[in-house]
Amino acid sequence: MIKVKVCGMCDPLNIREIAESKPDFMGFIFYPGSPRYVGEEPDRSLFQNVPSEISPIGVFVNEDPDKILDLALRMGLGLIQLHGKESPDYCSQLKSTGLKIIKVFSMAENFAFEYIKSYIPGCDYFLFDTKTEKPGGSGEKFNWDKLSGYSLDKPFFLSGGIGPEDAGIIKTIRNRGFFAVDVNSRFETAPGVKNATLINTFIDEIKNE
Repeated sequence: MIKVKVCGMCDPLNIREIAESKPDFMGFIFYPGSPRYVGEEPDRSLFQNVPSEISPIGVFVNEDPDKILDLALRMGLGLIQLHGKESPDYCSQLKSTGLKIIKVFSMAENFAFEYIKSYIPGCDYFLFDTKTEKPGGSGEKFNWDKLSGYSLDKPFFLSGGIGPEDAGIIKTIRNRGFFAVDVNSRFETAPGVKNATLINTFIDEIKNE
């Protein structure tokens, strides 16, 4: 069954609302350039609003590994999403601390999956997103037909412009590596605030075979 990640969470009340829909993951953005930035030193209570059955993911962009590890330990983050130009060695270094690593790749027209084989040992998951000037939250899709060429032995998240109307077509994607969808801006009423009704309907459609 396809899993669902709701990214860009930063409002305590909205976190509790969205948690009622039981997504598998919630993403928290630790990147100052994002309108969904949780802040330099977020209150740990923000993450305590996440029920134990939902895994919180910390999203970072070219951040110092020691800072990521410090925040992960203090905020209770077991999964780390790397959305910058992090190298295979960088990923392996973080993974060696016991964190699970999701590495993001931007799907440009000339992107080839051969380019990312060196990341396999240092990552637990890949995430394929639309190539844009700024990391994430663009509301734009890439050509999902590219996924038919993916055969690496690493599960992946699908991201980039996924909206409420996409549940049906997402369920038609046939690839043994397809693990989860990552939704964000197309479900928002304001940056960082998700429409609970839209999220609930989407998750129901994705989860019901």
